[in-house]
Amino acid sequence: MNKKKIGLSTIFGALFLFASSVSLAQTPPGPKYKEGVHYTAIKNAPLVSGDQVEVIEAFSYLCPHCGAFEPFISNWEKHKPKNVRFRRIPVVFGRESWELYARAYVTAEIMGISDAAHGALMDKLWKKREVPRSMEELAKFYAGFGADPQTFLATSKSFAVDARVRKDQRDVQNFGVQGTPSIIVDGKYLVSGNPAIANYDMLLDVVNFLVSKELAARKSSVAAAAPAAKGNT
Repeated sequence: MNKKKIGLSTIFGALFLFASSVSLAQTPPGPKYKEGVHYTAIKNAPLVSGDQVEVIEAFSYLCPHCGAFEPFISNWEKHKPKNVRFRRIPVVFGRESWELYARAYVTAEIMGISDAAHGALMDKLWKKREVPRSMEELAKFYAGFGADPQTFLATSKSFAVDARVRKDQRDVQNFGVQGTPSIIVDGKYLVSGNPAIANYDMLLDVVNFLVSKELAARKSSVAAAAPAAKGNT
């Protein structure tokens, strides 16, 4: 082959590779985590409004994984953004023993002591290996957090607790929760253990990714509404 032709081919090849590399460099990176891999979009998710993003932990006191997860989610809660609201839903999954603890949690929640007692009950179960077997025993435990045992027992049998437990289980079903612990972000995304999530730190990083996504969407929505509102004045 002619040396001149070889030289031109080399030059054109180099230019093509250079152009390709520039094009790739200008292509924005994909999302850090992917739907269907690291998290699931919840079907028929309700429309949400307001400036707060809600994060829910679906858990059970009798789930060993929830016991192991507790220090991680507790630390996350301490450092979450101010415009993120965190709460817990106790899961039953049709198990009588899990329902006992779900009812106790909702009772404590109604009485305003669930947050103060939550970590201590996890420690009692999974560090001390002390397992209350009845509502009476649980009432004695919550007495250490200011609850009158008889009032606690009466509240646990109330219509308000019955209604809350039933609603929580409907929410668990609607969110598509199949295991614990699971995290629901803004009612739209479900994050739970799967082969793509290596550990609890990564699970919470996915949660942070989705929280940031929702906060950015809120900000964009407010920015888009501002010119329209200004034009109507």
